[in-house]
Amino acid sequence: MPKIKTNRVKYPEGWELIEPTLRGFEAKMREAENDPHDGKRKCEALWPIFRIANQRSRYIFDLYYRRKEISKELYEFCLDQDYADRNLIAKWKKSGYERLCCLRCMQPRDHNFGTTCVCRVPKNLREEKVIECVHCGCRGCASGDFSSSKQDDEDED
Repeated sequence: MPKIKTNRVKYPEGWELIEPTLRGFEAKMREAENDPHDGKRKCEALWPIFRIANQRSRYIFDLYYRRKEISKELYEFCLDQDYADRNLIAKWKKSGYERLCCLRCMQPRDHNFGTTCVCRVPKNLREEKVIECVHCGCRGCASGDFSSSKQDDEDED
C-alpha cells in the first residue's frame, strides 16, 4: 500500500504528471479492499487487489522502461514509496517473465509437486484451455501466450 502523502516528502520533478493516475489506482484499490466478498471463495476475494497492484506496477514499469517518460529519480521514488512492486518489476526485466502476474505464481513452495503455477504453462501445452490461478486469478501469464491471449480477450468481449 502506498504511503500517505505528507508535507515532509519531497516529490521529484514529473510527479504531477503521474499523480492523477496513481491516485486513480489508489481509489480502485480502496474500493476493491472494501468490496464485499459474499459468495466468493476465500482466495477469490484477493484477486481484484492483485490485479490492481499488477496494473499499478506495470504502469510505472512502462513509463520508465518502455516509453522513457519519467526520470530515474521519479522511478526510484515510486518504488521507495511502494507505488510499484520492486521485485515484480525485476522479474519483468528477465526473459520469460515479461508477463508475470504475481511473484507467488513462480514460487515452487506455494504449489503442488514443487512446480510453478498453472498460469505459467503456455496455453498450447495445457489440457484445459480456460484455467484460473488460485493465488491471483490469472488466466495465463506465460510469455509465449501473448498473441493468443489477446485473441482470447477479444473473443470474450
